Amino acid sequence: MTDSSSATFALECAGLSKTYDQGPSSVEVLKSVDLQLSRGERLAIVGQSGSGKSTLLNLLGGLDQPSEGQVSLLGKPFSILSDNERGNLRNKYLGFVYQFHHLLGEFTAQENVALPIMIGGKSKAIAKTVAQELLGKVGLGHRLDHKPSELSGGERQRVAIARALANEPACVLMDEPTGNLDRNTASSIMDLLAQLSEQRETSFIIVTHDEQLANTMDRVVRLEDGKLTADTTL
Repeated sequence: MTDSSSATFALECAGLSKTYDQGPSSVEVLKSVDLQLSRGERLAIVGQSGSGKSTLLNLLGGLDQPSEGQVSLLGKPFSILSDNERGNLRNKYLGFVYQFHHLLGEFTAQENVALPIMIGGKSKAIAKTVAQELLGKVGLGHRLDHKPSELSGGERQRVAIARALANEPACVLMDEPTGNLDRNTASSIMDLLAQLSEQRETSFIIVTHDEQLANTMDRVVRLEDGKLTADTTL
């Protein structure tokens, strides 16, 4: 199996298809999608609502199983791994940011970000220090001790972004990450992602309706009729 440090691509898929059964009929959401994401590359996936963008993101993250095709993370195909191996690989090398923040309500912002670091084996002291640094980078250094219920929607989303970066993943998958952010905050978050992709070779896949955001990425692809094509309209 390919060593993760020498893998050419952070994430790739080949012949990826997904069909859902709906009673006597079936709906083919994705049709033989091929995609390769280089180390440190920032990719935007655009398309109309219902085009299958979130389905594709879930498949790329190993959260759902394709009907056909294969997804590989750092050269390791999900299909040849056990459930535990797939979970460990995903937890170590992938970060996720979804439209809903999924923060733990009983924990502070700092604790929410520190938790995956501690699960990864770091001490509580180190985890809290890293969490404080990341929250500072997303503009929340003054909100460390606030619980999600005490934060605005945009602030909760920024905590979720910091949490996704906590273990320095090889790739971060983001579903409309700036949907709850004002333009200035969204711009600062995108600057942070650009910095991380350059300094740490962190790769990003961002599903978005925001064409201005998409234009800040290294590459843009469009999902239409279940197929992925290079975008020529942005």
